[in-house]
Amino acid sequence: MPPTIRADDPTLPDVLALLGEHLEDMYATSPAESVHALDPRALAAPGITFWTARDAGGELLGCAALKALGPADAELKSMRTGTAARGRGVGAAVLAHVLAAAAEQGIRTVLLETGTQDYFAPARRLYERAGFVECPPFADYVLDPHSVFYRLTLTASAGRAASSTGPTAARPAS
Repeated sequence: MPPTIRADDPTLPDVLALLGEHLEDMYATSPAESVHALDPRALAAPGITFWTARDAGGELLGCAALKALGPADAELKSMRTGTAARGRGVGAAVLAHVLAAAAEQGIRTVLLETGTQDYFAPARRLYERAGFVECPPFADYVLDPHSVFYRLTLTASAGRAASSTGPTAARPAS
């Protein structure tokens, strides 16, 4: 059964635990100056939409956020799948949901930053399967050997995306 994905409160206790795990892993794998994860208070700020994925029993499986950068640009933030839920398609489902929501909101470009270390290889593969392509740093980011930057250009239809290499489905393969 696919997870239920909905806008949620990043300060709920189970979400705080997942985000705490996320921040711990970021600081364990990257130098502090290369960690760009937002804390739960920042994820509740205006201009940020935060979603959770839960199973039929309400167990938290994963989360992601979309931060507005401008009228047609947004950044994917705090994409995380809980350890017990990995390998079950949760990340792909959350990403597809966020991209569809972005397209419905009129977002044309979704950008993200992730790590270059081996730990982040599954995330990079997920983003690339969804059609994201590498790009230069954006917003306030600067070149950093521990960061890689991606962009995805969304088309008018919510389920489709176009990258610089041509049209691809915004919904990644499971």
